[in-house]
Amino acid sequence: MRYLSTRGGAPAVPFDDAILAGLAPDGGLYWPEHWPQLAIDDSWSALGYADIAARVIAPFAAGAIDPDTVARLAADAYGDFRSPEVAPLTKLEDGWLLELFWGPTLSFKDYALQMVGRLLDHVLTERGEELTIIGATSGDTGSAAIEALRGMTSMRAVVLHPEGRVSDVQRRQMTTVLDDNVHNVAVAGTFDDCQDIVKALLTDTTLPIPVSAVNSINFARIASQAAYYVWASLRVGGEIAVAVPSGNFGNALSAYVARSMGAPIGHIVVGTNVNRGLSDFLQSGRLEMREVIPTIAPAMDIQIPSNLERLLFDMVERDPVALKGLMEEYRASGVLQVPAATIGMFQGLFSSAWMSDDAASAAIADLHSRGGPVVDPHTAIGWAAGIIRHRNPSTPLVVVSTAHPAKFPDAVESAVGVRPALPDDLADLMDREERFDRLPPDESAVREYLLAL
Repeated sequence: MRYLSTRGGAPAVPFDDAILAGLAPDGGLYWPEHWPQLAIDDSWSALGYADIAARVIAPFAAGAIDPDTVARLAADAYGDFRSPEVAPLTKLEDGWLLELFWGPTLSFKDYALQMVGRLLDHVLTERGEELTIIGATSGDTGSAAIEALRGMTSMRAVVLHPEGRVSDVQRRQMTTVLDDNVHNVAVAGTFDDCQDIVKALLTDTTLPIPVSAVNSINFARIASQAAYYVWASLRVGGEIAVAVPSGNFGNALSAYVARSMGAPIGHIVVGTNVNRGLSDFLQSGRLEMREVIPTIAPAMDIQIPSNLERLLFDMVERDPVALKGLMEEYRASGVLQVPAATIGMFQGLFSSAWMSDDAASAAIADLHSRGGPVVDPHTAIGWAAGIIRHRNPSTPLVVVSTAHPAKFPDAVESAVGVRPALPDDLADLMDREERFDRLPPDESAVREYLLAL
């Protein structure tokens, strides 16, 4: 399996090179040359989560990492999750809740990054190389990446988060990790500022140290996340629709990948908060740059969803010249528009809705009043969007629960009057020592910081 750059200015590379680079040298995102097809049959229903994940990821790693090694890494990655099912499904009045908060940092990001960290470490160890991982986080990616990479001698992690724009729990899950190979940076800006800095550094050919990323711009993240959509379809049985709270579009895109591999997913509903650029695009084909508005669902406080470029690449029939033109137009004018016929071809699969803070809070309360579990604001937005946009009542709706409610205790308590507690092993989180540095939203400042480590 080889990987193309969406911008067309870099050669196709194998899986190991693609995940080590993260971003293609021409600034594009790596995307597989073709979609491997999964031979899903009745025997898959008896498999555990790690086995399903290995079978989904192995075809993408073909020619670089053998299937037995992928299976071994998956067994190790998911062996210590808090639920023996790893990703249990809970029945709701109007569908199912896919609980993706049983990993070490209580976020869906663990389901990818525990695997990605091991894949990277395996490749680096085989090559005898070391790597600096730089990442931008709107909340959950940072802590999940740090937890996956902490203590590894092959990598050090430098994670940028927008200061004051993540929850206290999210921040402390990053800044209380004191391992020598972990470096946290609070940037005086937005997530989009952090992400732009990371992208610039990843394509800086003058940087004298090797760098990569574990944000969802790294295709290993997308491949690993596709596994839980295959798992959900097997557990529910038959075709499903999925409702996904989305910020950077990586999670919803992973559902698209799973479908492209043969998983029976008939409809993907994308929920966003008032930073609704992605939602507007999926409805109209028009994406506009807007100011980021802080909300009670901070992981979705994003106006420039990086992974949309991958879907756009497929929308323009994998024409890199057309894709590059769209992206250049967007950067120059702040507006990206695809033809109505093009967006219309994808609206049969995707739909979307956005929620205000008040609507998200009301959704937390509404789901709870119906006998459902207490959920975090991101999950509530996904659920509410799913209820609004679900098209076929005969197709089960699976709502992706992306974070434990205790990661957002203030928003949850405001909605239902109950303050969710952290698991016992994180009960002292708010009392732990923090360590982080502060920098302005400036690429050169972060570059100097990297070189000084």
